[in-house]
Amino acid sequence: MSRETKGRETLMGIVDTNILLETGTNELEILEFEIAGNSFGINVAKITELMQIQEVQEMPLSHPCVEGVFQPRDEVYTIVDLAKYLGHGPSDDPSTDIFIISNFNKMNIAFHVHAVESIFRISWNQIEKPDSVIYGGQEGVVTGIAKVDDRIISILDFEKITFDISPETGIDLTTVTEYTGADREHIPIVVAEDSDLLRKMLTEALHTSGYHNLLILNNGQEAWEHITRIKDSGTSDILSKVACLITDIEMPQMDGHRLTKLVKGDLVLRDIPVVIFSSLIDERMQLKGKEVGADAQLAKPEIAQLVGVVDQMIIKSRAKVAERGE
Repeated sequence: MSRETKGRETLMGIVDTNILLETGTNELEILEFEIAGNSFGINVAKITELMQIQEVQEMPLSHPCVEGVFQPRDEVYTIVDLAKYLGHGPSDDPSTDIFIISNFNKMNIAFHVHAVESIFRISWNQIEKPDSVIYGGQEGVVTGIAKVDDRIISILDFEKITFDISPETGIDLTTVTEYTGADREHIPIVVAEDSDLLRKMLTEALHTSGYHNLLILNNGQEAWEHITRIKDSGTSDILSKVACLITDIEMPQMDGHRLTKLVKGDLVLRDIPVVIFSSLIDERMQLKGKEVGADAQLAKPEIAQLVGVVDQMIIKSRAKVAERGE
């Protein structure tokens, strides 16, 4: 049996049985797929199923990379030609083509790829942030590079891909209310987010809302090192240095669940409110977030709610410390 065929059968089993990784171990499962002979990856947590390609209904005036829509059951899915988006031609052997059916940011999207290869489990600390010159510089679509055996696998930023094709599906900053008061201005907020696009959007949203004392970091490892340096400095009031931590889940080096677990498991740092802000938030991920101690969890389209949640978490954490007389 070929690696490709074996990979497809293995993936179907994983998706169908919904195998869950232990929360907070800094691991993920990646589906490796192929486009024009190149290996790419997607987090299995984003996938609902795989389907053989089938006829789709074309939509007039749609983006060139949108093939159309189809409705396999009760849900309508938009089909994105991932090869065309990445600048490649169609498959040499369409019989191996697959739709990767995904759901994130409350969207139903099918990504058309040329073949699926395998599923592998890997630690986030084995995934490197690509150099800025790769795939279009700082605005590139690759968020991580993983080496598996003799292959280099590029982990794609599917949020950026969908935003590029349909900007209205991204964070709507018009829903964020401008704030002119001064009480939020100096409150220190730490943000861990690996996507260049999302870092810019979060920064703009928080600045508009009056939060200007921001430290935006690339991943959970950087956030953890920053917070532990503050702890090791001997400060008596950790909340005066980190009033709130906002973290994505998917990040190279250390993911948001592992970061949250470390913070909440530390006697000095546990009072820092942690807000998980991720495209992956659904019922299953809500349970995982609670398991590691997250104070709040929001899907990325809910940017307008983020500021209110941060306000509430900061007030609540300070009140808790005050009750203990610290």
